[in-house]
Amino acid sequence: MSVRHLVAKSILLALSFVLAPAALAADAFPSKPIQVIIPTKPGGGTDITGRTLAEEAGKILGQKVVIVNKPGAGGSIGVSQLVQAEPDGHTIGYVWNAPLTILPHTLSVPYDTEAIVPITQVTGGAPLVYCVASDFPAGPGMEFVEHVRANPDKYTYGTDGVGSTVQLAGERLFGPLGMKLRAIPFSGAGETKKNFLGGHVDIYGGSIAPILGNVKDGSAKCVIVTTAERNAALPDAASAGDLGLADKATELWRGLIGPPGLPADRVAVLQEAFAQAIRSDTFQAFIQKRGELGIGGTSEEFGQKVRAEYAGNGEIIKAMGLEKK
Repeated sequence: MSVRHLVAKSILLALSFVLAPAALAADAFPSKPIQVIIPTKPGGGTDITGRTLAEEAGKILGQKVVIVNKPGAGGSIGVSQLVQAEPDGHTIGYVWNAPLTILPHTLSVPYDTEAIVPITQVTGGAPLVYCVASDFPAGPGMEFVEHVRANPDKYTYGTDGVGSTVQLAGERLFGPLGMKLRAIPFSGAGETKKNFLGGHVDIYGGSIAPILGNVKDGSAKCVIVTTAERNAALPDAASAGDLGLADKATELWRGLIGPPGLPADRVAVLQEAFAQAIRSDTFQAFIQKRGELGIGGTSEEFGQKVRAEYAGNGEIIKAMGLEKK
């Protein structure tokens, strides 16, 4: 071998040592903080659980997980921004049922639920809840139902948007029970709670977490939960099953999603890291106190759940006359 060949070979070998770490760094994921778009204002159940989860996930991923609130239009504004993000895994979303399985049936949203990439279901098994002020002239369950029936259109309840999960779950129960209530849309449970406590709506409609402190301090009492069984966090609130409507029950879930085109290998990294965070003692203790279950299943399982609920809600919304025109 000539001297020239030896020199060239030595140069190539030296370059390989220099460039290899750079190539590995380029392939490393995550290589910067991860942004999680939450399509509500701060303070609601999705925001509260998302922030707790982000803190745990950041420890596992070795990067900060930053919450970015993008409220509006029942959650569709935040999801619309997510689908425009670079599909590199550094921008993902954390949502509840409505933006994926309800709003596309009721609003002209600029995204396709089928194209959004499921990462993992975070929570499940939780009811939506309807609560009144502590001095409301009726107790939980049928006492509340009978009082509202005797006063049609007198009372208002806050929802997380027109045709939202809270409105759909409510109408599935209120209609069969002969109750006439007026739905007032807000941007999420946090804003609903503020308006409820301020006396602008009569009934809080939303997840358990934001209102639980008010139940404990005696300023609110919850009268109905939307699941078939009662919830341990609110044992006095009647369930859909108690009202004879177990088949009309609604479960609130939350999950992580990615923009269209997110590569499978990055989905796998995110799914595993967030599933570990969901299984952590800290998150499990946090979520159970709020009457929810931590899930952390596979991307495929979450995708199947979303597709099935999307199809089922489409039929219900059409029957209720709420579909987009």
